[in-house]
Amino acid sequence: MHVQAVSERRGVCAAPKRFNAQTKERSMSQRFCFLRTLVFAGLVTVCVSDASASIVIDTVPVGNPGNAGELSGEGAGGFGPDVIVGGVAYTYNIGKYEVTTGQYIAFLNAVAATDTYGLYNPNMWTVGTGCKIERSGSAGSFTYSVAADRANRPVNYVSWGDAARFTNWLHNGQPTGAQNLSTTENGSYFLNGAMSNEALLNVARKPYATWAIPTEDEWYKAAYHLNDGATGNYFDFPTSTDTLPSNVLGIPTDPGNNATFYTGVYTLGPPYYATEVGDHENSDSPYGTFDQGGNFYEMNEAIVSGVYRNMRGGSFGYFGANMMASDRGFLQSVPTAEGGGKGFRVSQVPEPATFVLLALTGLGMLRRR
Repeated sequence: MHVQAVSERRGVCAAPKRFNAQTKERSMSQRFCFLRTLVFAGLVTVCVSDASASIVIDTVPVGNPGNAGELSGEGAGGFGPDVIVGGVAYTYNIGKYEVTTGQYIAFLNAVAATDTYGLYNPNMWTVGTGCKIERSGSAGSFTYSVAADRANRPVNYVSWGDAARFTNWLHNGQPTGAQNLSTTENGSYFLNGAMSNEALLNVARKPYATWAIPTEDEWYKAAYHLNDGATGNYFDFPTSTDTLPSNVLGIPTDPGNNATFYTGVYTLGPPYYATEVGDHENSDSPYGTFDQGGNFYEMNEAIVSGVYRNMRGGSFGYFGANMMASDRGFLQSVPTAEGGGKGFRVSQVPEPATFVLLALTGLGMLRRR
């Protein structure tokens, strides 16, 4: 690997607070929005309760609930502690793409005029591999911008804590204001100022979360499962194949089974390194996600070896083997690390209450008939 943050490590093994009324109202609005799209569409874009919401997260549904998992890790010929992974008991939605620089800028401009919890990393602008978000002004009046040719590339130099705060912001309806319990510090995760590795390792998804960092199972299933029913069948690579992808960027058309990674030559060298999300337009997973292999390692909720938040999928500066389903631990990261080779995507999950509402809705329709 040619680009690695010093705060990351390459491994060979690799009581919730009460919501206020406004937050409850937002949460309930999102529940009904998710239910409506689940029933009538099956495909979901971002559903938020605030009419002034500024970004849309494209998602794809991941069905086949109750599928079996499979072995990943050293025992499967890869890296990291062994785990049976990929089995998910419920239908959910996951980001079709990695969170982009443009989406992250909307987040920063909404909540980081005073960047209390360090959602912006200066390396985004100053380092050659950074996503080139520029910050202007002074604390209390910070603004953020990026050139148009960067906006649709994935954000990097973000930590697990940054990603959790982003999902809280989505959960809360993309509000504008200081970083507090109504914007970034409560929602899908109760953070309340958590900034240390120890504190962030103790953060867990709430039962009524809507937008979240994917669990390892959610992420893995969306990337590798064959989408062939409630089976335990998986591809080796997240491009719907068992064959190592090419790292060529097809112009104007992707021929299929391509990804952004390193072979001794970058897919896309300076100044960008990362390709635009979805550029490999014929290299999606069986569920329709893009770039779960390459571009940037993606964070999930799993804790590995007691001190790391798991990352999967490889990166623009790593070799193709790191994109494999068996690779669980070649690169791991403590939750405060903001590395140049890491980004994230989000999942949208049904709450227990949503299943009840769905059942009641169906029952009501039958009764009316």
